This record gives sequence, structure tokens and C-alpha cells, in this order.
Amino acid sequence: MNKCFNPGVVLMLLLFSITSCSQSKKEIIPQTYTAHKISETITIDGKADEAVWAKAKWTNDFIDIEGDKTPKYQTRVKMLWDENYYYILADIKEPHVWGDITERDAVIFHNNDFEVFIDPDGDTHNYYELEINALNTVWDLFVNKPYREINVALNDWNYTGLKSAVSVDGTLNNPDDIDKGWTLEIAIPFKDLRTAYYQDNVPRDQFWRVNFSRVNWEHDITDKVYSRKKGADGKFLHEYNWVWSPIGVINMHEPEKWGYVYFSSKGVDHTEEFTVSNDEKIKWHMYTLYRAQRAYKGKHKRFAPQIADLNISDLVIDNQNIKVTMQNHDIGYNLYVKSPFSNKTLIVREDGKFISK
Repeated sequence: MNKCFNPGVVLMLLLFSITSCSQSKKEIIPQTYTAHKISETITIDGKADEAVWAKAKWTNDFIDIEGDKTPKYQTRVKMLWDENYYYILADIKEPHVWGDITERDAVIFHNNDFEVFIDPDGDTHNYYELEINALNTVWDLFVNKPYREINVALNDWNYTGLKSAVSVDGTLNNPDDIDKGWTLEIAIPFKDLRTAYYQDNVPRDQFWRVNFSRVNWEHDITDKVYSRKKGADGKFLHEYNWVWSPIGVINMHEPEKWGYVYFSSKGVDHTEEFTVSNDEKIKWHMYTLYRAQRAYKGKHKRFAPQIADLNISDLVIDNQNIKVTMQNHDIGYNLYVKSPFSNKTLIVREDGKFISK
């Protein structure tokens, strides 16, 4: 993975093997999770010994990013929040806990790592990525568009108030024993995700699009030092990508497929399940059309002039036929739906940005 900087010191980095028109082999239904509000203080020490953590539910175990394989090792997450922070607890099973990257904003996924992706408004643009290894080394960046579009990734953007800590159940960087794994505790300040200085962006009884990824490598041990394993050709073996909400392709940067985290104002003693709205289901369908348009352009060197050319079945939700219209213009197209459920106009532009009005 190569770093390339322009004069504006903007990192343009391809994080995974991304094709210009990658498409899922099967339908992917995003995961959901209800994060409850707390009033207790959480100390970020990697130990998670507060009573509220014990009450919070675990997510489903992570699955392979393509959604069709069970990972070798278990990964799961809990979430909570208060008026200042979004709290994340990751339980990462691993018999060999190791890491050697200590420089902030280095390419952390060259070690085994845990990653957090957040798109607060769900428009698939202007989202945040965080990667942390077992040494608690951080890489945080802001991405203006997914890599399928011409984009910039701001490597010099930082979570200024981030808190994180790691606890190892075993011994770090010691190949002489078998570890149980590592626990990562994170507190992400809501204020670091503001788009205006005085914005109140705390998502009370709202949802964010979120996903989590774990990158795991085969390893070698030489003179009791861990390193990524290489194949007979001298190249590093491919990494494993295990995620909370599967993508269907090896590419975390399809935000429309990320999971839903609902920030409930009720405490952890309540049971409350988040239900994805019909408008969100319409949005999934619109992005199926968007990806089909990208594939069409890859084949024909132009966008399809009408939706019928994309060979995508019509959508029916609750006995409602969902009509998608397409407006062509000089640089591309817009997809439109007038939702029969909310009466909102839902739009996906040719650059993939979602708009609801």
C-alpha cells in the first residue's frame, strides 16, 4: 500500500483491493445495534470493569467482509454513549497478540488492528476512519468521498479528544506463550465530529451509519520477533478482513452498506430494538442502481440513459411500488424517489452522495 501526497499534504491511499464497479454477489442486510445512554463515568483503561459495560449487549460476532465465511477468531463489540462521548468496547480473540507500529498516522493495518468507520448523516460522503493496533497506536483520517470516486483522504485530520486504551489477556509480543486476545476501549468525542463550531451533533434518539473492521495477518516469528508472513514469491500474504456488518466485497469504503447504530436516550436497563425505516430500504435499492450505473459505464464508457437499461428489478415495500426516476445532465445523472412513507424526496447523485429533502 503506497502513500502518495500532493502539495496540500493530502493522503490518497487505497486501503483495500477496490474495483471501480465492485458489486456484491448477494443481498447484504446491514446489522443494527442500540447504544444506550449512560450517566456513570467510564474510565478508558481497556479493562471495561464498569457495571454499565456488563449490562450492555454484545453485537453479533464479526463475519468475513464478503459475508460468507466464519472468521478464525472471534471479534465482537459493545457500545454506549453520554452527552460527550461515543463509547466502543472491542473484544478481540487472538492467540498471538503482537504489533510493531508506534508512529501515529502510520499505516496501522500493516499490523493486526481494529477499525471504526463513522458516517453521521448517512450521505456516504465526509466520513471518519479510525484504526488502532494492540500497542494502542492510532491512525485517524477524514475521507470526503469513497475511493470509488475521485476523493481526498485527510491524513492530518485528528480526533483531538480521542481516548483509547488496550488491555492484553496474555503477553504482548511474546511468542513463547499462547494469548487469549486483547480488549480495546475507545471514547470518541462528539465535538470532534462537528461540522460547525456550535453545532449540537449529539445523536439523541437518532442513528448513525457505522461499521467496524478487524484486519488480521498470518505471521512469522524470527528470533522471537513477529512479522507479517510472506509467500514463496516474497510478497506479503493477503490479510483477513473481518467486519461487524458485511459489505459483500473486499472494500470497507461502501458506506451505504454499513450498519446502523441507534443512540437511545434510555438507559442500559431498557430493551429497545432499532427498526430500519422504509426510506432506508429505498435508499439501499437506489444504491443498487448506482452501482449498476458504474458497472454500465465501465462497460459502455457512458452512463445508461434510462433505468430500464440497468436490468434491476423494481422494488416493492409494504405493497407499495417504489418508482425511481432518473434525470440525465451534462456530467451524469441523479436518481430520484418520492417516498410514499415519509413524503420526502430521496436523491442519489452520480458521485454517490445521498440527499433527503
